[in-house]
Amino acid sequence: MNTKGQSHEGMIPAERRQQILNLLQKHEIVTISELTAALKVSHMTIRRDLQKMEEDGLLTLVTGGAQLSKRILSEPSHLQKETLNATEKDAIGRYAAAMIPPHACIYLDAGTTSLAVCRHLGKRGDLTIVSNDFEVINYLIQHSESTLIHTGGQVQKLNRSGIGTLAAQTILSLSIDIGFLSASSWELRGITTPDSGKVPVKQAVVKASRQRILICDSSKYAQTATYLAVPASDLNAIITDRNLSEHAQKMLARMDLKLILV
Repeated sequence: MNTKGQSHEGMIPAERRQQILNLLQKHEIVTISELTAALKVSHMTIRRDLQKMEEDGLLTLVTGGAQLSKRILSEPSHLQKETLNATEKDAIGRYAAAMIPPHACIYLDAGTTSLAVCRHLGKRGDLTIVSNDFEVINYLIQHSESTLIHTGGQVQKLNRSGIGTLAAQTILSLSIDIGFLSASSWELRGITTPDSGKVPVKQAVVKASRQRILICDSSKYAQTATYLAVPASDLNAIITDRNLSEHAQKMLARMDLKLILV
């Protein structure tokens, strides 16, 4: 990477980080060595910048460098998601189902990972299960004896779920023991979404639930979208698969939440 210009030692961090973003937009992936040469600062300075920028959701650290975070412009449909990462979702669903205590009230967020949880609940009839997902409720109608509550709300056809303030109001009227949240994109900042209608629903789950647990496979990590729906600080735990990168594991381990790899 050829660069011109004077030393950037005198730059304030915000200016230096903007220069890093400019380079990433041109090259998609840059190494730490390339950045130190381009900006004429130390490896330690670049590492600090990259770590802060990753925490802000601007990029993802990779071995020896960084790449721009993948931005999700729209969420895949239920049909598109159904066959993706099925093995990982099944393992996550099995673990999540096993941790639900007797007579609990739980929330299952819209998504195929929540459907995987349902498949491991067997014929349990002691639970109250709340969901905004029509597929989840339909499955449980046929396979569970538990009490079921659908949130209602504006119908999101592709995702087969209820969204918006009406769905959020239903959730806020309940006292939930465990809220299992899903995501099509998540990162160190938390759960993001390109759909503003999902934001009030997820925020309502955070307020109504004693425990908030993200259930999401690692393929959706280091992806970002327009709206930060749930900050990582609002989560108690994350259940994901063992394919999550070692760097991500180390970064998440520094936070005040439990990381469970299955």
